[in-house]
Amino acid sequence: MPSPNRVWFITGTSSGLGKALTDLLLANGERVVATCRDSTVHDKISAGHQNQLLAYKVDVTKEDEIKAAFAAGVEKFGRIDVVVNNAGIGLFGEMEAVPEEDARYIMELQYWGPVHVMKEAARIFREVNPPGAGGCLFNVSTVGGYRANPTLSYYSASKFALEASTQAFLQEMHPSWNIKGCILEPGGFRSEWSSGHNSKSITPHPAYTDTSSPTSIFRQIHGKIPYLGDPVKMAKAVIRLADLAICVRSELPGLWSGEGVEKSVAEYSRAIGNSPITLPLRVQLGSESLFLVNMQATRTIEEGKEWSWISHSTNCDDIDGQSYVKQHLMGSGGFADVDKAMSK
Repeated sequence: MPSPNRVWFITGTSSGLGKALTDLLLANGERVVATCRDSTVHDKISAGHQNQLLAYKVDVTKEDEIKAAFAAGVEKFGRIDVVVNNAGIGLFGEMEAVPEEDARYIMELQYWGPVHVMKEAARIFREVNPPGAGGCLFNVSTVGGYRANPTLSYYSASKFALEASTQAFLQEMHPSWNIKGCILEPGGFRSEWSSGHNSKSITPHPAYTDTSSPTSIFRQIHGKIPYLGDPVKMAKAVIRLADLAICVRSELPGLWSGEGVEKSVAEYSRAIGNSPITLPLRVQLGSESLFLVNMQATRTIEEGKEWSWISHSTNCDDIDGQSYVKQHLMGSGGFADVDKAMSK
């Protein structure tokens, strides 16, 4: 496999995944447009990687700054190959307690910001990169983007919305554009997400202060249990996914080693030869994320079966439900997964 020669555009690179990913990519010989609200955090590494790194000040709630950063990246490197939508903060508080100003801000930061990044990425993948070269998009959601928890309603709402838009966006991409993507759903990682300037906790609403209330219990647990995820290992996982999407193998030491990694890669190699793989819509990062997402998905399926009589009871009398799916959904272009499931 050839070595990668990519240009990455990453938001939220001052800490956590963004910082770890930037550091690893530079060590891997790749080029990075590293964006965050305070680009001076990269001053120490900029001197040694002038030809690889463009540190750019971006507040993702401002569309003009996003476009300016992309333009600067294209001017310096000629193209953008991989985009990682990573910028975000934590917002904790009961729905009744969180001021609307804070709720609206997190939607601007974690939904509208990534949407503007996605739109500009699509344009560059399609119109700036060589024809057919396309690009790869990773949108960082969370386990809370699939399963919401108390005190995280607005945070999860922004991620639920991002996941929905990502799924629709990827289906809108014409195959000839070669634009790929994936939703990343990390669990708890040992980063600054849950503390300091990257997090905000709202004083409990008076109605929820009883120690037996679900939100009080969740607040008591939060911050006291150790986090499972390692940001550096998460960054390695993102690079692996990017490698598999275009069939390259990064030579960064330790990237392709670790529990289960060698076996899985060998199985992929036997299955697809030297062809790029189709990325899954979602990848859970961390064992607890995998468990909780699977549990939520299983619960949805089980409840659907149990209450299917309610679902079927609302159909019009002049058409059978299964016939409707086969006749109108299969082959329509937007329900490939339905087509695959119904053909089994």
